[in-house]
Amino acid sequence: MASRLDDHQIALRVLRELHPGQTIALGTGLPSTLCRVAAPDVGLRFLAESGVLGYQGSSQGATGSPGVFGSDGSPVSLLPGSSLNSLDETAAMLRGGHVDFAVVQPAQVDSQGSFTHWTSAATPGLHAPGTSLDLAAGARRLVAMMHHTAADGSSNIVGECRGVIDGAACVDLIVTDLAVISVSPDFGNSKEGLVLTEVAPGWRADDLVALTDAPLKVSPNLTEMRFDSISGPVPEKVPEKVYTSGPLAVGDIPDGATIMIDGFAGPGGMAHYLLVSLRDQGAKDLTIISNTAGIARVINFGTPPGRQAIDHSILIDNNQVRKAIASYPVSPSVSRPSAFELAYRKGDVELELVPQGTLAERLRAGGAGIGGFYTPTGVGTLIAEGKETRTIEGKEYLLERGLRADYCLIRGYKADTLGNVVYRGTSRNFNSVMAPAAAVTIVEVDEIVAPGDLDPELIVTPGIYVSRVVRRPPEFSAYE
Repeated sequence: MASRLDDHQIALRVLRELHPGQTIALGTGLPSTLCRVAAPDVGLRFLAESGVLGYQGSSQGATGSPGVFGSDGSPVSLLPGSSLNSLDETAAMLRGGHVDFAVVQPAQVDSQGSFTHWTSAATPGLHAPGTSLDLAAGARRLVAMMHHTAADGSSNIVGECRGVIDGAACVDLIVTDLAVISVSPDFGNSKEGLVLTEVAPGWRADDLVALTDAPLKVSPNLTEMRFDSISGPVPEKVPEKVYTSGPLAVGDIPDGATIMIDGFAGPGGMAHYLLVSLRDQGAKDLTIISNTAGIARVINFGTPPGRQAIDHSILIDNNQVRKAIASYPVSPSVSRPSAFELAYRKGDVELELVPQGTLAERLRAGGAGIGGFYTPTGVGTLIAEGKETRTIEGKEYLLERGLRADYCLIRGYKADTLGNVVYRGTSRNFNSVMAPAAAVTIVEVDEIVAPGDLDPELIVTPGIYVSRVVRRPPEFSAYE
């Protein structure tokens, strides 16, 4: 009988599914092989369960970067543009849908695409899934990398998992030491049916059907597995994130979009250049999510004499805003109402009022893939009207829902071309919590540097959250 593939060959076949610029979360076990097989110049960003994003496996005998370990606990080496993240941030990247691929090693996969992770199978009766549940929850595509049969010869691909389910109907592709099998979504959004698409060299479809407990269809386009992966020079260009101007960066924002706009109150930390670009672009009927709705223009936050601060007011004055979700929507000075306040009094705009801490948590929840959470803030006030409440340990809480947006305009101090961002001073406020919560995050910075020029320990917003980077022109002023 023909030989089975070794772990290196299985990894090479998995790499053929990946493309430069993608982020791939690696589980423990076999998936850790990928970072050692892929060359560092292929443009893949591996995410480890330990929180390191952007690394390669160290060569034999090497110690890797000090104190940096991959998903299997082995030392790894940081690549230029890497970042180091906490476990909650890593889980948020997965649950929030920010990861292109996740690769796991199941003990079993069934015909529905559900799996039992190898760590659960290794501890019968105790259930030890680790982060496999997170890996299964939010990645855009999930690949199972595994051996086709167990040590006793029984099939690891079954009609129904016999162990505890760690991921339900989430596997898209199975790559084993004998075959490539797709999980076909035959019935609506549920996964039903396994299709054999590739066999290892020297193996036949009949062999694989006989070794597989689950019903296995054979593709009419069945081919032999290949291993010419992207482990060599990059065949494709890594997607460019740097835009040459603000107008280009916001040019595709459509009418009716929901946009997060950072900033605390005054001019510090606000993406003024992008705001002006959006005003000149002219998109209408916008919903803006922000801490304020434009009060810097009517309050002196160090504004030079004879000048006006650039803030949300320029969009409101230009009749571009339909609704604001904010904590401070009006001026604290009765004699100096904001543009939003005047428009609200006339009925031209809508308002959803959110306490400041709740706003930050709603943003964090939205970016982390959390649908809602309970908070005591606002109980018994106007904020509670119409909201679900729940008593927890004798205390009443409100249900607040996560917030997401189509676009986000944030302000950083410095970014690299991969979109990693650092901030200066208190301008960090809402920037870092907004960045993960939008489909397209655009960051305005003073300086753009090459990958590796930012200290991985100091990166606050990893590039996984950032779609576009634009440099604020040196001559641009935050005041008109």
